[in-house]
Amino acid sequence: MDWKLKFIERDDFVKHVENTIAEYGNNLEPYDIRKFNSNIIDPIKMIFDKSIYRATWEQMISDEIFRQRDKANNNSIGYFHQRIFQYIDRCHVPDNGTEGGWDVIYKNDNGIALPDGDIVHTIYVEMKNKHNTMNSAAAGKTYIKMQSQLLQDDDCACFLVEAIAKKSQNIKWETTVDKKKVSHKRIRRVSIDQFYSIVTGEQDAFYRLCMALPGIIEEVVSRGENVKAPEDTVIEELKSIAGKTGIPSGELSMAMAIYLLGFNTYTGFSKDGDMLNRLYEYATGIK
Repeated sequence: MDWKLKFIERDDFVKHVENTIAEYGNNLEPYDIRKFNSNIIDPIKMIFDKSIYRATWEQMISDEIFRQRDKANNNSIGYFHQRIFQYIDRCHVPDNGTEGGWDVIYKNDNGIALPDGDIVHTIYVEMKNKHNTMNSAAAGKTYIKMQSQLLQDDDCACFLVEAIAKKSQNIKWETTVDKKKVSHKRIRRVSIDQFYSIVTGEQDAFYRLCMALPGIIEEVVSRGENVKAPEDTVIEELKSIAGKTGIPSGELSMAMAIYLLGFNTYTGFSKDGDMLNRLYEYATGIK
């Protein structure tokens, strides 16, 4: 098969996709009721949402499991975006917490042209999955880190690279530090497509990577023995618990099972002691 990405070898790309899927780790494991409630769900919100959106309990539980998995999977996608640069020429991905804590360091002895005409030979990168994932305190801390790097090295620029930016851009990053607006022409906010263009010399490099990605993922998943759709058991366990509450209404008994996930020690709900644990053990046979 003709491989169209010149900036990364096909074998390296496949390996990186395999490693990214491996990063999903425990999220590929089935959810039972204890895993589902490990961070304690919000029963009131779940019951409001179910009624307002006219959803079934099956839909609500499925959506909540998806939400929990999705939150954890963001770290895996961050791994994909960062670690792929280890396979791209002149890019270096430091181990976590080393070399200043930068996500990617790009060096080019021939020089790197910035939009305002400056030429530097090194770019230090802080990478984010999405443009709105940093609060003001985190943004200020990151900006100060970049200022410090410029003081140490006057032949560099610092980029905040965003995988999901508002638009394609390579602009001065303007933010607030100690309640003051700050900006510097060598501290820049850059969408990931623009960063790929810089490090590969190919304007549409990120586009072509995206076009190649679905086929490679499908190839890896189709032959991966460890990549299986998890068979979650939460809804069956909740229905079993609901049936043992002694409440005749199926809707209310399911609501009680949901309440017990978050409120089993609360006044009123706790009148039967560790009801949730006893019902869980009865429903699943696990003690």
